[in-house]
Amino acid sequence: MAGSQMHQINTFLVAFARRRAGRTVAFPGGFAALDDEFALSYSNNHVVVDGAPDPEALPALVDGVMGHLSHRLVTVLDDEVGEACAGPLVRAGYTRSTYLVMLHQGPVPVGGGAEEVDLEALRAPLARRWRGYLPDVGEEVIRQLVDRRETARRGADTVRFIGARTPEGEVASWADLYVDTASGTAQIEDLITSELHLGKGYADAVLATALRGAADAHCATRFLTADADDWPRHWYERRGFTVIGRHHGFERT
Repeated sequence: MAGSQMHQINTFLVAFARRRAGRTVAFPGGFAALDDEFALSYSNNHVVVDGAPDPEALPALVDGVMGHLSHRLVTVLDDEVGEACAGPLVRAGYTRSTYLVMLHQGPVPVGGGAEEVDLEALRAPLARRWRGYLPDVGEEVIRQLVDRRETARRGADTVRFIGARTPEGEVASWADLYVDTASGTAQIEDLITSELHLGKGYADAVLATALRGAADAHCATRFLTADADDWPRHWYERRGFTVIGRHHGFERT
């Protein structure tokens, strides 16, 4: 079962990357998803390996499709292929990360109390959060990291920004919900809480609302990805998510 669901999830992710991209460039074993309007955004300019490239040739292939950019970001969707590609990419100067694919298998919350919001409502808290994460970057980087969120709307049939508000109306925590109704697949992505409102239950409200929205859209496969070495994976496990597979990420700046 896990194998078939991983195939379903990877198929969804490939389609999302292609649809979101401003343009794509194919190479043996994968493709680059690029967006010249947001050239400073890594997630809008990256390589997806969805086949079986020659691992030794991969660094040069990535340079060939991303040579106009100052960064390199590669995601390998197959676990075994990722392991095979790790050595050549690390020798080429990449740092390696492992991401867990986590499937929601717990009960679906009745509701969460969060709501759909637009980018304007997210703009101030999102920019503030990015400045905290990246204190040394310029304002143009922050602008692109905020504005790029709208490009996600191209990626799936239904894209919703879910936010939980404080009593004063500020969005305190937020996430994206991507839904493909044909395959019954939903992804929850970029769950973030403002540093001003941590530990107050806002993230729980966003997650519960997103899960209820996915279930109401008849998505039996509800998933997210989490860094294997970071604490949120345990937070998600306590909320009904189970690890069913791994992706591999490689980055060079």
